[in-house]
Amino acid sequence: MANVADAPDVDGGEGQEAPKGKSRFGLKLGKKQMIMAAGGLLVLLGLGGGAYFFLGGTHEEEAGHAEKQPVVFIDLPDMMVNLTAPSERPKYLKMKIALEVSDEKNAEQIRPLLPRVVDSFQTHLREMRPEDLDGSAGMYRLKEELLRRINQAVFPAKVDAILFKELLLQ
Repeated sequence: MANVADAPDVDGGEGQEAPKGKSRFGLKLGKKQMIMAAGGLLVLLGLGGGAYFFLGGTHEEEAGHAEKQPVVFIDLPDMMVNLTAPSERPKYLKMKIALEVSDEKNAEQIRPLLPRVVDSFQTHLREMRPEDLDGSAGMYRLKEELLRRINQAVFPAKVDAILFKELLLQ
């Protein structure tokens, strides 16, 4: 069996040892300095990657943006509905809404169905309470529910977004 002393060094060295406190390359680095150097290297790599990501985009993406067609907006008639209120005084909601669709073809399919859309909106809005519209979360829920209802009413056409032009709660 071979003697352990005859085995070659793991690091491939010639048996030379660095003086105490210094590395093989003659640099004296503490743990703190090595961590700082590694952190600096990571920051530089992160900055380089970020610059490549933001500045080095391909030209295919730019060509894709140029081909995007403008959206079409459809204005709905003004709506005014009374809300379900526990008090004797009635509460009213007045709305002006625009629908965003992807192209004119979808808009032409939707326009004849607007009475169905308005009916769907009115029946839903009359069941709401004023508390349901409190805050931005209430407005977001209302927008999502109206979008779901309109897409059911105009299927197979599709509405991409509902835009509130005016929303007044009295």
